[in-house]
Amino acid sequence: MQHPFLARLSLELAAVGIATLRYQFPYIEQRRRVPDSPEILTSVVRAAVLTASEVSPELPVLAGGKSIGGRMTSQAAAANPPEFTKVKGLVFFGFPLHPPGRPGTKRAEHLAQVALPMLFLQGTRDQFAELNLLRPICASLRSRATLREIETADHSFHVLKSSGKTDAEVLRELAQSVFAWAGRASPGNSTSSLGARKD
Repeated sequence: MQHPFLARLSLELAAVGIATLRYQFPYIEQRRRVPDSPEILTSVVRAAVLTASEVSPELPVLAGGKSIGGRMTSQAAAANPPEFTKVKGLVFFGFPLHPPGRPGTKRAEHLAQVALPMLFLQGTRDQFAELNLLRPICASLRSRATLREIETADHSFHVLKSSGKTDAEVLRELAQSVFAWAGRASPGNSTSSLGARKD
């Protein structure tokens, strides 16, 4: 949870009035390369969401994360657990639709069971999600899904010089996108708590 991307993103989110609660999965904490089982990963997500709700009971909650953290959050939300009662929406910073070089949509099948609004922040060079596959998935989710494409950004949101932007400007853009979207997902509230995790 101390990954530079998440640390910088947390600062940018704070600048627009969004608090963050960062956490780690056991396999990261134990410095293992192989992820924990989906059951363990989603239980950690539920615990983090519950903690965010208890720490700041007056705030609406956005749940989400970077890469596998976002995907596990969506899987947890698909089961509609009681811990998600206060969650107003899900935010994915680089949804990992498939492994690089192995395009597919199986990882998105559970999204149809998610009743919450979802924001997909996706780089156009992200090798973990071919946009020609992700766009129709988001379209099928109708008003529940918003896809924001970041030109020339990869899975880590590094952009090409030709984009005319710096990585720092992209981080600021991500935070502002979350803020603007959160206002629509949770009308009347400008501040939320967001859980984030880096794959």
